[in-house]
Amino acid sequence: MSLSVPTPTARLGAVALACLLLAACDEPLDYDLRGNIGAFSTAPAAQAASTAARPKPDARGVISYPSYQVAVSRRGDSVADVANRVGLPPAELARYNGMSPTDKLRPDEVLALPRRVAEPAGTVDIAAVAGSAIDAAPDTTPVATTPLAPAPKPAPQTGTEPVRHKVARGETAYTISRLYQVPVKSLAEWNGLGSDFAVREGQYLLIPVKNQPAPQATAAAVTAPGAGSPTPTPPSATAPLPDEKVAVEAPEKPRIEVEEPTRKSTAQMTMPVQGKIIRTYSKGKNDGIDIAGTAGAPIVAADAGTVAAITADADKVPIIILRHGGNLVSVYANVDKIEVNKGDTVKRGQTIARLRGGDKAYIHFEVRDGFDSLDPMPYLQ
Repeated sequence: MSLSVPTPTARLGAVALACLLLAACDEPLDYDLRGNIGAFSTAPAAQAASTAARPKPDARGVISYPSYQVAVSRRGDSVADVANRVGLPPAELARYNGMSPTDKLRPDEVLALPRRVAEPAGTVDIAAVAGSAIDAAPDTTPVATTPLAPAPKPAPQTGTEPVRHKVARGETAYTISRLYQVPVKSLAEWNGLGSDFAVREGQYLLIPVKNQPAPQATAAAVTAPGAGSPTPTPPSATAPLPDEKVAVEAPEKPRIEVEEPTRKSTAQMTMPVQGKIIRTYSKGKNDGIDIAGTAGAPIVAADAGTVAAITADADKVPIIILRHGGNLVSVYANVDKIEVNKGDTVKRGQTIARLRGGDKAYIHFEVRDGFDSLDPMPYLQ
């Protein structure tokens, strides 16, 4: 009878999940990684952002910009239906968007066009058609006709051209909205995403255009043509003021104490230890990164938060778990000489432990959204 021995990574993952359950005792964790739909906070800037409405497409569903065009689907459309409507081969349009010609689309879903299609032709010349019909009719009572001006040709969209983002592997609507600091709801409305905000690798997304504040008008003096600007009365022409002796005491200069900044970079998190990354993140295989350093080097909190749990793995090696805002949790495994306690509030960059000695002088660092592991590098860069 053979027994299967769990790998260190699997054991660490199980321990981390158990620790996360402990950390959730005073505040429920989020199983769907987003919080309640509609209440997920990607970033304060994205929450406060205000975006404009997406431009309306033409009769074929095409939105034209100077650099590219996109097509907007209708209810019941497949990729082939959109391709036939805009005049492109279905296979070419499907391949460019990473789909099949028979794939069904949601209403208002956006497809990027691989090449520019012609703008809609002008409307039918009613006067010419009516004149031909009259010429072909029997010659009875003369009919007077008045030529009608053709309808104006639709022009491409004007205003700010939105950024067109191609979804890479591992990206979600939430990471993309956080990247461009726009609300995820606006991103979904602009691109016809479903209620789960799902995106696929290779999909093109239009990034909503942020509303710009209107310029403030300044009042200006208006003069008649040919007349110069009015000249202000010089101070010497006014009546002199009476002599007054006013004792003015120089105000005491305020003492300003500037605290040392806690953030030395623009990254959302700081490196937990100074060293070299010896193992990178791999979903399901290595749920974090391993950073080697000098034995005894300080391990610091990647961001401000609260010590949610202090435990150990199957080999009794300590693990520290910190809870941060936005449902984020950071995990520090393979540490020594812990300097914090459960429930402590820590600052970004505060020393929480030390690196172990010998060939164990490395830390396993994870970033998690609820129970789901995330690649730590986007948070550290």
